[in-house]
Amino acid sequence: MNTLVIVLVAGVCLAAGYLFYGRWLAKTWGIDPNAKTPAVTKEDGQDYVPTNGWTVFAHQFSSIAGAGPVTGAIQAAVFGWVPVFLWIVLGGIFFGAVTDFGALYASVKNEGKSMGLLIEQYIGKTGRKLFLLFCWLFTLIVIAAFADMVAGTFNAYTVVDGVSQLSDAAKTNGAAGSISLLFIVFAVVFGLIQKKFKLTGWKQVVVGLICTVAAFAIGMACPITATKDTWSYLTFAYIFLAAVLPMWLLMQPRDYMTTFMFAGMILGAVIGLLVAHPKMNLPAFTGFHNDTLGDLFPILFVTVACGAVSGFHSLVSSGTSSKTVSNEKDMLKVGYGAMILESLLAILALCVAGAAAAADGTAASGTPFQIFSSGVAGFFEMFGIPVYAAQCFMTMCVSALALTSLDSVARIGRMSFQELFSVDDMEHAEGWRKVFCNKYFATVLTLACGFILTKIGYANIWPLFGSANQLLSALVLITLCVFLKVTGRKNRTLFPPLIIMLCVTFTALVERTIGLVKAYSAGSAVFLVEGLQLIIAILLMILGVTIVVHSGKELVKKKAEN
Repeated sequence: MNTLVIVLVAGVCLAAGYLFYGRWLAKTWGIDPNAKTPAVTKEDGQDYVPTNGWTVFAHQFSSIAGAGPVTGAIQAAVFGWVPVFLWIVLGGIFFGAVTDFGALYASVKNEGKSMGLLIEQYIGKTGRKLFLLFCWLFTLIVIAAFADMVAGTFNAYTVVDGVSQLSDAAKTNGAAGSISLLFIVFAVVFGLIQKKFKLTGWKQVVVGLICTVAAFAIGMACPITATKDTWSYLTFAYIFLAAVLPMWLLMQPRDYMTTFMFAGMILGAVIGLLVAHPKMNLPAFTGFHNDTLGDLFPILFVTVACGAVSGFHSLVSSGTSSKTVSNEKDMLKVGYGAMILESLLAILALCVAGAAAAADGTAASGTPFQIFSSGVAGFFEMFGIPVYAAQCFMTMCVSALALTSLDSVARIGRMSFQELFSVDDMEHAEGWRKVFCNKYFATVLTLACGFILTKIGYANIWPLFGSANQLLSALVLITLCVFLKVTGRKNRTLFPPLIIMLCVTFTALVERTIGLVKAYSAGSAVFLVEGLQLIIAILLMILGVTIVVHSGKELVKKKAEN
C-alpha cells in the first residue's frame, strides 16, 4: 500500500477523534472559560505561571513526544504494519488522549494538584504514598533509558577491536550535541526576553525562531566531539538545571523552540511522503508471535507505548502543564490535542520505516532512531537541503525527542520524591523530612539513582519502561474514574481502556519476570542487568496490584455512597 494513503487515513481519523470525541468529553465533563485556573490563583513565578495556550501546548507536546512514538512504532512493526496502525489510531483517540486530557482536567479543577495529591484527595493517603513511590520508581526508569539514549546519540567515538576511535558520524553527532547545549543557552536568553518584554503573537514567534536558527547555525559550525560518558555527565547536568530552575526560565522557552524543530521534522516527513509517496514495504501482518519480542498480546501494546497511550503523559499533564494553563478552554488542545499529534508522529515513523524496508519486506538495519532519522533526512536532501545540514537537523530532532521528556521527568521525579515525604505542616516537620523535601536534595538523589540505572543500558531498560508506563496509565485511569464519580461526572467511557490496560500491563510484567527468573536459573543472568530489572519488575507489580485493589475498593464505596 502507498504510505501517503496510510498517513491520510490516520490523519483524518485522528482529526475526527479530536473534533468529535475530544469535544464531546470536554462538553460532558464541563469547561468553564471564565473560571480562574490554578496558574492565576496560585502564581508563584516558579511552577505556577499563567501562560499562553499555544505555549503550554508546545510544552506538553515537546515533553510527551519522547522516544516512544518513534522507537515503539518501528519496533512493533515486526508484527506487521496493520496491527501497529490500528493500535496507534484507536489507542490514541480512545486511550491515550483521554488519559492525558483527563489528568490535565482533574488537576486544573483541583488547584493544579499532581496525580499523587489527587489520589490522596479522592482515594486516601495510603493510595497516595503507594502511587508516589510507583511514580518515583518509574521516573528512574525513564531517566535511565532516555539519558543513555541521548548520550549514545551524541557520542562521537566507536570501539573497533578494543580501540576507541572517531566514528564516521562523529561530526554530525558532535554538531547535534553542540546544538543541544546552545539550545539551553538560547532558551535562557529567550526566557529572559519573554519575561521582560511580555512577548506574544508574532513577536514571540520571531524571537523564538531567531534563537532556534542561531543555535543550529553556531552548533553546526562548531561541533563538539566527546565520548558517551562525557555526554552522559552533561545530560545529567542539564536535567538537574531543568528540575530546579523556574519553568519560565528554561523549560518553557526550550520547549517552545523545540516545537519549531519538531514542526519542521513532521512537515518534512509529511511533504516527503506526499512528493515521493513510497510504497509500504513492511508486511501487513506477520502473525501472533515473534521470536524476538514474543506474543502480539501483550507485547505489541507495551512496545508501541507512547504512540498510543502513556502514563508518563499524565504526570506531565498534572505535574507541569496544569500549573501553567491560564484558561480552561485551552485544556482540550493541550491535553487531548498534543496526544493526537503524537499519534500522528508515530504513524509517520511507521511509514518512514516501511519506505526504508527492502522490497521483500526485510526491515532496514539500524536502531529505530537511525532508521527514522536517515529516512526523513533523505526527504530533506530530496528538496535540495545539504546532506550535512539535513543529517544534523534530524540527529538533533531525534535526540530532542528524548531530551524534552528527560527534563520534564526529572522535574516530576523530584516533585514525586518531595511529595512522598511531605506533610501538611512542613514548618514544624522533623529535620530529616525537611531535608528529603528540599528540592535540591530530592533532585540530586533522584538523578543519582537514575544515573546508576543507566549502567544497565537503554536496550535492557526499554522492556520495563513499556510495561511500567502502560501500568501507570491504568492507575491514572482508575483515579480519574473515582474523581469523575465523586464530582458527579460520567466515567463509564474510562472503564474499557482501564480494564484493557490492566490486562495488558500485568501480563507483560509477569512474562518479563518469568523470563528473568529463567535467565537466573540458566546461569546466564548478571545482577547489574537482569538482577536490577527483576527487583524493579517485582516492586512495580506489588505496588500496582496494591494500588489497584485499594483504589478499586474506594471506587465501589464511592458508588455505594452516591
